[in-house]
Amino acid sequence: MADEFDDLKQAFDAVTPEPDPLKKREDIAWAEEIFARSQGSRSAARPTPQKGRMVRLLDGVKHMFGALTTRGGLTATTAIVALAAIFVTPEGRSLLVPEDAFAPGTIVVTERDGVVVEERTVGAPFGTPPLREKVFGQRGGPGEIVVIEQDGPVDERAAPPMAAREARQDRDQAVTSDLALSDDAARNAPAVATEPMMEAEMGEDRFAAQEPGRALPDLPQLVIPEGLSIRHSIAPPSDVVVTPESDTEAYASAAENTLKVATEEPVSTFSIDVDTASYGVVRSSLTAGVLPPRQAVRVEEMVNYFPYAYPGPEGTHPFEPTISVVPTPWNDGTRLVHIGIQGEMPSVEDRPPLNLVFLIDTSGSMQDANKLPLLKQSFRLMLNELRPEDEVSIVTYAGSAGQVLEPTRAAERSVILDALDRLEAGGSTAGQAGLQQAYQVAEGMAAGGEVTRVILATDGDFNVGLSDPEALKDFIADKRESGTYLSVLGFGRGNLDDATMQALAQNGNGQAAYIDTLSEARKVLVDQLTGALFPIANDVKIQVEFNPAAIAEYRLIGYETRALAREDFNNDRVDAGDIGAGHRVTAIYEVTPVGSDAIRNGPLRYGDQPVLAGDVGELGYFKLRYKRPGEATSVLIEEAIPVAETAASEDVRFSVAMAGFGELLRGGTYLGAWGWSNAIALASDARGEDRFGYRAEAITLMRLAEALDR
Repeated sequence: MADEFDDLKQAFDAVTPEPDPLKKREDIAWAEEIFARSQGSRSAARPTPQKGRMVRLLDGVKHMFGALTTRGGLTATTAIVALAAIFVTPEGRSLLVPEDAFAPGTIVVTERDGVVVEERTVGAPFGTPPLREKVFGQRGGPGEIVVIEQDGPVDERAAPPMAAREARQDRDQAVTSDLALSDDAARNAPAVATEPMMEAEMGEDRFAAQEPGRALPDLPQLVIPEGLSIRHSIAPPSDVVVTPESDTEAYASAAENTLKVATEEPVSTFSIDVDTASYGVVRSSLTAGVLPPRQAVRVEEMVNYFPYAYPGPEGTHPFEPTISVVPTPWNDGTRLVHIGIQGEMPSVEDRPPLNLVFLIDTSGSMQDANKLPLLKQSFRLMLNELRPEDEVSIVTYAGSAGQVLEPTRAAERSVILDALDRLEAGGSTAGQAGLQQAYQVAEGMAAGGEVTRVILATDGDFNVGLSDPEALKDFIADKRESGTYLSVLGFGRGNLDDATMQALAQNGNGQAAYIDTLSEARKVLVDQLTGALFPIANDVKIQVEFNPAAIAEYRLIGYETRALAREDFNNDRVDAGDIGAGHRVTAIYEVTPVGSDAIRNGPLRYGDQPVLAGDVGELGYFKLRYKRPGEATSVLIEEAIPVAETAASEDVRFSVAMAGFGELLRGGTYLGAWGWSNAIALASDARGEDRFGYRAEAITLMRLAEALDR
């Protein structure tokens, strides 16, 4: 189906001129002629009146003898000759340099704590036996590689100025290539510097005024022995932008849900999920020109990213489930059971006072523009939505945790913004210490009838303290009982620890979102702020029992990381997801009716044929449990799933298109020949009213994925 993108492409095609082979040949011939003219050597160097080296030396000697007319002059010239012998001759230099000093052409690698890892000659691979066991002082800062060379005379007659510079550049490139960690020993060496480093610009002019024996201003731990000079150095990590390695990302994922046989396993149980982080990661990858990692795709979060106009509650419950049965676009022999839940939206004026603790990761990994700087801009937007009586506190963690803003009323906007602007990235990530202090501050702010929340903003790189998701899970689970919930906002890519973020949000009764643009920050922290901070139902669980007389097979699309055991549904002690004010939740089952040609599992040879019972007018039975905030006993909602198909609304069709999009990104095991073009057509046809352009953006992402998957 054509849309504005196809029209634009046709317009470009119409105005693009046809290729001209003759003009192409003429241009190539002209370029080759210019290239040929530029080849070969230039004319010889121009004559210069500069005297040669020997002539200048004789002139100097003549001048010296002419000046030696006093006893003091003779003493001074004798001392100059002695010093020259010490500094110029190899024997003299050996008197100044200790025996354990670095040899010329030596590379020294140190760890971040300054411990020397390895000393080797230039060109030798990492992992070779060390040259010396002793170390001359403490060369270079942590994580630096220092190359020290001995200066040698340059024959001016054999190497003119230009040739000398070219020879020096060739030598520099050779040494730089020797520093590359390209061999297997370098990749496997655990002690080699773990952060990327950049070669510093260190020309001869930079050290022209550097006196021997004094430390360099940029490298305070490096002392230059007399007669030696630095030709290459590695800038300290604080002077460069460290690019995170892409392979450090970790995602909370599980194997794709498999097809279940209704006669063997008729019951499906899972916790609801209102997180949207996965969609943000997918968008970040596709706009960067790469397909996202399959384990980063959680289909339910891609579906739940979008607003849907499901019917709101009318009774005593805070939400109302809407169940419909529609055809499956990728399989004519199956159908989809679509479950939509719309939470009530209380008036903003009726909400209680809010206490917010911003727990901000200011570690070194947060220095990129799409991390801490974007975080500051995002929180600025959020402050506009707070009421004057709400209170804000800021806790940071980097190496050690600290409170940078005492509890401050939202009316004092300038004070809060000043505290945000002072934040800078640096240090390791002491996540546990930060969480502990944030909860301590939150407990001090809490008062009767108020809502207290901790909002953690991080790239998820918890490399100090409790970094295991299971340990964090237990820590947060102990804290949520106090009524202080934890939400997590992810920033940046490269070392995104999605697994830790999910463990924190799920067990902190909060929400996880990924912010990669300021527009996404507005969506999460402005448009959806009330839903993220004010829950209307806790521990929401869904259980569906399928009727074996009507359904042969079924599978739940998504929610792999939210699966629950069958007995967990009735156990009020088992934690589950929460629904905030105005939140929407969508769940989709693909079911195969009895007698359909699409049944994938054949009958068992030795299995007993079960006696089917139940009303064939029902596909199954839907049940939902939730707790009202502050209560310990759950409430049950239940209704039958009818067999008859219903007309699919635009919201239902678009959510199905997003489910298919997510499945395609994960490999499309159950989609058959249904592909990108089908998903694009279905989403385009169901775009409907798209007030903020979210659905149009999704269609663009589908097009990008289609192009990248070719």
